[in-house]
Amino acid sequence: MQYFPIFLDLRGAPVLIVGGGAPAARKESLLREAGADVSVVAPEEFSPARLRNVRIVVAAADRGVNEKVAAASRAANVPVNVVDDASLSTFIVPAIVDRSPLVVAITSGGSAPMLAMRLRECVEALVDESWGRLAGFADRWRARIKKAMPDIAARRQFYDWLLAGPIASAVRAGREPEADEIMTARLSQSPDAQAGKVVLVGAGPGDPGLLTLHALRALQRADVILTDRLVSPAILAMARREAEVIDVGKAPEGHGARQGHINRLMVVHARRGRSVVRLKGGDPFIFGRGGEELEYLRRHGIAFEVVPGITAAVACAAYAGIPLTHRNHAQGLQFVTAHCRDSLDRMDWQGLARPGQTLAFYMGVGMLDALRDRLVAAGLSPATPATVVENGTHSRQRVVVTTLGALPDAARAQAITAPAMLFVGEVANFAADLNWFGASPAQVGGGLLALPAKAPVYRSA
Repeated sequence: MQYFPIFLDLRGAPVLIVGGGAPAARKESLLREAGADVSVVAPEEFSPARLRNVRIVVAAADRGVNEKVAAASRAANVPVNVVDDASLSTFIVPAIVDRSPLVVAITSGGSAPMLAMRLRECVEALVDESWGRLAGFADRWRARIKKAMPDIAARRQFYDWLLAGPIASAVRAGREPEADEIMTARLSQSPDAQAGKVVLVGAGPGDPGLLTLHALRALQRADVILTDRLVSPAILAMARREAEVIDVGKAPEGHGARQGHINRLMVVHARRGRSVVRLKGGDPFIFGRGGEELEYLRRHGIAFEVVPGITAAVACAAYAGIPLTHRNHAQGLQFVTAHCRDSLDRMDWQGLARPGQTLAFYMGVGMLDALRDRLVAAGLSPATPATVVENGTHSRQRVVVTTLGALPDAARAQAITAPAMLFVGEVANFAADLNWFGASPAQVGGGLLALPAKAPVYRSA
């Protein structure tokens, strides 16, 4: 280890900067944020006498002046940082993530500063500003926690719960009075009486890059993960290794765990004091029965929170190059589920057939003939563009661009299977030219609707 990491208390301490320009200004700003009493002198004004009673020195002048400042500082045993020259420095300034009172410092020892900057960007994304509030909360309760739990091992376990449980959630949501109430109640409980919580997490459509940061944090803190069938292995691989993963996926044919069993599993594990993640493909509140699960948890007194995910319609359309809304072609958007005959009977087909909108059908692959027939009967032209996106956002994504009239035969010809999203409306035709991910789209069934001349024309070959 070339440099020993250390954090200095510079509140009110005299600090000297020699030189000027943008690098010196950045250092001055950082030092003043730390409470230092900063003096800035021009290079020609520097002399060793300037080092008297100075805590640290920053040199930001030309090479000759920097060498003079560095030599004088070393002789006076004053730590010196020479901007962009580690060889003359006795300390270096790291890349900083400031979540005061939590501060993260990152350095490459001057060998690869851009690498340190890139790592800082990653940490900035993972450690949001709520971590600072959580650190302040923990500091405020520290003495009382230590008094209530003199045993170090028990105290360490308690802090694991504090930093990943309902208190952390309340602080991050800006509800510190609620967090204080939870803490007061928790410190008065016996360990056996302490309950866990459930986090309802949307895993997105499959590409792990579309997982949100909140979802990633929940996975890495989970004791138990109840996962749906459509959650990709790549996303499950991001979970904490010690977590118990339980497959509760429901297949289209009706096989798999029943909803009542899933509900009971959430409650049982939470009552054992465990952190439970209910992991759902897409977004839990869009055809994911998330509301029903939260109602069950509320009735049984289980704490919960929700982490939304990117729903399949949004992600599959984006990866296929389909703008769900467009100023010239679609001023409305409807999400529709079409998984069974009963659901078709309850739909407002006249409303779905209105022009100027996009229809995004979930779970409709097995009902394409019925969807086509009912939309056409309601007045939608058979020439209306229709696009199917199978395994959207996955490496095996396939896109079929066709028309509403040719839709069922086109899907059968391409052997399309679930999971797949169906998009109907003028914008569906954009996939013919704007698809950017995976294999080129198959264009089946000629005569695609020509778009108005005021916009680019996208039609089948």
